[in-house]
Amino acid sequence: MIYLLEDDDAIRKLVVYGLQSQGFTAEGFAGPRAFWRAMAQQPPELLLLDLMLPEQDGLSILRRLRSDAATRRLPVILLTAKTSEYDRVIGLDLGADDFISKPFSMLELAARVRAVLRRAAPAEAPAELTAGTLRLIPARREVYDGSRPVTLTNKEFELLTLLLRNRGLVLTRQTLLERVWGLEADRENRTLDVHIRSLRAKLQASGACIETVRGVGYKIGGGT
Repeated sequence: MIYLLEDDDAIRKLVVYGLQSQGFTAEGFAGPRAFWRAMAQQPPELLLLDLMLPEQDGLSILRRLRSDAATRRLPVILLTAKTSEYDRVIGLDLGADDFISKPFSMLELAARVRAVLRRAAPAEAPAELTAGTLRLIPARREVYDGSRPVTLTNKEFELLTLLLRNRGLVLTRQTLLERVWGLEADRENRTLDVHIRSLRAKLQASGACIETVRGVGYKIGGGT
């Protein structure tokens, strides 16, 4: 979801329509009050923020966003008719991710939005995967039950990594067999069950986080 805070009705409608036509989900707000109400309900992935607004100017809004831990990293692109270097510097110094001056083309704006979203995307491979007392460090292929190191075979490590990367989701037997072993699901194939039993035994206390979903597959719970 992309939010647009812009008091000019014509510009707001045009930008929202243009973003939607480019495949984005977008919602526009004419003033800060409606915007803050929406922020309390569902923060967006990115904010397009006009500087000249009624009630509260764009720079004040940016300051408030950057002072709140919940929105400190929210990507923000400033939209303004102002073109002076001073306005650009102030906006960027306050933490704006990009700056585009009116008038602008929708193609350029969409390209800027995609670029900022790419930069803001989290790293694909987290440094550490955890579930309760279980810790897995992908880059070093290390696994710990609390502070105790656990030695796993390659397939056990791949299976545990897949479950942790999809923590909270049930992965079917077919998905696990295909992703880890390249096999089709077979009712008589006990490979997966044998590896799950081995993982639980090796992980000891941490092994309890691997849950069996009868008739479907396995998951690692989403709790801490």
